[in-house]
Amino acid sequence: MTTKNTDVPVIILCGGQGTRLREETEYKPKPMVEIGGRPILWHIMKIYSHYGFNNFILALGYKGSSIKNYFLNYKFYNNDFSIDLGTFDTWLYGKNGVDERNWKVTLVDTGEAAMTGARIKKCAEFINTENFCMTYGDGLTDVDINKEMEFHKQQNKLVTLLGVNPISRFGELSIIDNLVTNFNEKPVSTDGKVSGGFFIMKKEFLNYLSEDDNCILEQEPLVRASSEKEVVVFNHDGYWQSMDTYRDYLLFNDLWKKGDRKWAIWQH
Repeated sequence: MTTKNTDVPVIILCGGQGTRLREETEYKPKPMVEIGGRPILWHIMKIYSHYGFNNFILALGYKGSSIKNYFLNYKFYNNDFSIDLGTFDTWLYGKNGVDERNWKVTLVDTGEAAMTGARIKKCAEFINTENFCMTYGDGLTDVDINKEMEFHKQQNKLVTLLGVNPISRFGELSIIDNLVTNFNEKPVSTDGKVSGGFFIMKKEFLNYLSEDDNCILEQEPLVRASSEKEVVVFNHDGYWQSMDTYRDYLLFNDLWKKGDRKWAIWQH
């Protein structure tokens, strides 16, 4: 039986402290930092949802309660409403949030100290399909995820990741014939593609991970998989940008105000 996109889980890592964005993350986790009045997490979910991926698993950590609160009260955050303080009956006004009514959101407390690999592993019980998607809670792109999924299935490797040309550089990839031959987390300088996240992984890749909080996806697990020729790159020359600093936060919001929203493919 063919798995529909709606069945494929999308793990979004939401547990980091965002120390380089402390102006915003002092009181909220980075995925809740807003662009145009909505958390960047919402923007990421809208990208996936545009391509039919509506099954989300949020790996929580630092100030995860604020993300739980957001989704528990989603209809109130995204609509005008009246409330009777005698009976606590409520009446909603407007249609905000209607497009998200098909979303299923699973919130998993993966611990405040857990690293990226450990967070994914702690979500393993919710992965019931051959493949799953995974991304970080701070990057936006206009990539066609359906095309990336087709590529992933054609290549038949454990991991497909998005290769991008960012302004800032992290996670340099060494690539031969679309195979990732080496994964350097933070090179000093590079002329090559870098990892933009937006991974697609086979369920078997979970065996490369550990629930030990010190398990870092970008180190031993991906290095080992790439050495075994099990990591391929889906090249994307379009838009990609992450929110790493306060300057990035201002840039995203300025672009939103100007209507220059390349990542907002659901509006195109």
